[in-house]
Amino acid sequence: MFPARCGNWFGLEGQHEPKDAESNANGAPLELYIGNMWWVDSGRTIQQTMTEIKQLGINMIRLPITPQTLEAMNEQGMTRVWNGTSKNPNGRLKNTASAYPYDTARKALEGFLSLANQNGLKVLVDIHSCSNYLGWRAGKLDSKPPYVDATRVGYDFTREEYSCAATGNPASVTTVQAYNEAKWLENLRDIATLAKTYPNIIGIDIFNEPWDYTWDEWATLSEKAYQAIDAVNKDVLIFVEGIGSALQDGTDVEHGDQFLNPNWGENFYGFTQRPLQIPRNRVVLSPHTYGPAVYVQQHHMDGACSELHGDEAGEAKCQINISGNVSKMKASWEEHFGFLRDQNYAIVIGEFGGNMDWPKKTRAAENEMWGHITTNVDEQWQNAFVDYMKAESIEACYWSINPESADTYGIYKHKYDPVSAEDAWGQWDGFDTRKTNLLKRLWGTN
Repeated sequence: MFPARCGNWFGLEGQHEPKDAESNANGAPLELYIGNMWWVDSGRTIQQTMTEIKQLGINMIRLPITPQTLEAMNEQGMTRVWNGTSKNPNGRLKNTASAYPYDTARKALEGFLSLANQNGLKVLVDIHSCSNYLGWRAGKLDSKPPYVDATRVGYDFTREEYSCAATGNPASVTTVQAYNEAKWLENLRDIATLAKTYPNIIGIDIFNEPWDYTWDEWATLSEKAYQAIDAVNKDVLIFVEGIGSALQDGTDVEHGDQFLNPNWGENFYGFTQRPLQIPRNRVVLSPHTYGPAVYVQQHHMDGACSELHGDEAGEAKCQINISGNVSKMKASWEEHFGFLRDQNYAIVIGEFGGNMDWPKKTRAAENEMWGHITTNVDEQWQNAFVDYMKAESIEACYWSINPESADTYGIYKHKYDPVSAEDAWGQWDGFDTRKTNLLKRLWGTN
């Protein structure tokens, strides 16, 4: 496998429009972010960004999608829904037709694959959720509420009214986008077939952060995914993520040291007792791991708070000590996935990154909870993780290329700020050199 110098470019898996949005309120439109919103025409195109990231050194893009992305006539993947009653058939694209010349998400997917191929960029297609409405919170193929962010402090983007489960839904559910193993396998076959037309599809990340499965359940599904993909295309790699530390109902999942909690998608601890039955030359293990800007773990804490994590630690005004906990963090990475690199398995981190200014430039409730942190703890975490990956010869996909991720931002700067520049949403600046220098150090190109 070639050296993966990879970044995530999201949007085609669905965005989240606020409940009070002027048009498509509470919607989940499927469109790649390109720093060129309908209310401001910056002139940026997808080609411009591909040129710039390739010059930076990126040779591979992880592209999140959902089942709805593959549906040619899905309403949220058609630009006409974005501007309500506008007479302009392109709606939001009225100023940017040349920048984003696609009127459905399926066309955007295939157009993106074609353009990336022309630019010599490999693509890892990632099934990011069972629904464009649920996004990252899904956790399993047929996920249903209550979701983990239902009571999150100061969070306005819950989805308690949506479900991927055909039955057994709570009263809060008003919309069901039923998904199951059979539909998932058909989606995998569809993408594997696309890879015959677009040979730059290097692999398929079969499902994002399957934290609501035990390892045995997820390993069994992963093997079925391999069989479905292999029956269609024997040249595509199968990227398999790890699981989490607990199921949705609170049942603990084995992950080793109880004080070294894995992120969603990070936990391969069960692999030793239950290996994947997928040929080594076809499987890539792809854990996800993040620092405090995404989730504060107890092994990030100083001694006084060593058993607290998440909002509980923030409300207790705990101090975060990255430099003093490097040995704990290394132990966590090693027992959750690094031990498999020692056994010569291919490992490409599917997601890592973060907001280097955290807790600044985050939502008000989180900033208030963690405002007592005044040092660059997430930047310290990212540097420590790059040190680890370099030592272990592990490659990675940075989250993300585009900066619209609320808890990580991107390698491009964002003119938007949730406090001081809320009206600049979706407008990109140049590269954040802190992040590009970090990546160059990981790649050995600086």
